[in-house]
Amino acid sequence: MKIIKTIRELRTELALQKEAGKTVGFVPTMGYLHEGHLTLIKNARQENDLVVLSIFVNPIQFGPKEDLAAYPRDFERDCALAECEQVDLLFYPSVKEMYPNPLTVKAAVQQRTDVLCGKSRPGHFDGVATVITKLFNIVMPTRAYFGKKDAQQVAVIEGLIADFNFPIELVAVDTVRETDGLAKSSRNVNLLPLEREQAPILYKSLLAANAAINRGENNPIEITNTIKDMISKDTSGEIDYVEIYSYPQLQPVETVAGRVIIALAVKFTKARLIDNLIIDIDC
Repeated sequence: MKIIKTIRELRTELALQKEAGKTVGFVPTMGYLHEGHLTLIKNARQENDLVVLSIFVNPIQFGPKEDLAAYPRDFERDCALAECEQVDLLFYPSVKEMYPNPLTVKAAVQQRTDVLCGKSRPGHFDGVATVITKLFNIVMPTRAYFGKKDAQQVAVIEGLIADFNFPIELVAVDTVRETDGLAKSSRNVNLLPLEREQAPILYKSLLAANAAINRGENNPIEITNTIKDMISKDTSGEIDYVEIYSYPQLQPVETVAGRVIIALAVKFTKARLIDNLIIDIDC
């Protein structure tokens, strides 16, 4: 595995590989890798000749009330994990390398951001879209890999690729789960012991909602109430949201039909957990 810290060197290396006809799989991350990231890398490894992993904590996607300095970092550990997964090139730029001057142009995401987690993080997805645009232009991969756990981000990136005509295939990878169904996340370690026992209810409530849909229920209010009732009854968490939208458009639906996302966020004492199901319903 080769660690590269400058855009110029990465472009030079990739040009040589692409001239040789190699396909490139790209996994953009902010580091502190966990099993979800490793699953993205595994998929990229299986489907491409060359795997590029980026680790960059992007300052412009953090809001004024979010602590950039507190974001977890462990580059040595990340390097060891990346090498075990046979990453070919690890791009590890500094903030100065990515943003050498104040931005004169910044992406402004027009849709898919005023719901779910984006509702409470204004400007967040503008920062995500800006850095992903830069990374796509630097790497210009054959395929780019993102996790469905952050389905809103996947929807935004799908729109970005389509709107800006990037010749890149977006690969959305299924959420990695614990044996009891809890979506894997670095935040899970912050759950208190009793909360950890309760947390699988989030996924079980989504499965219960899916079962109701399979029985013929198509009223979004009834379906979200099924989820809310289970979470309120069986956990001590505070519900942030439980919502259903068309996917990937993230528009409200009066009737649950076609492709939809059922998404939730629940606040525990020291952790806020998100989860979702993306399902296709015959009209």
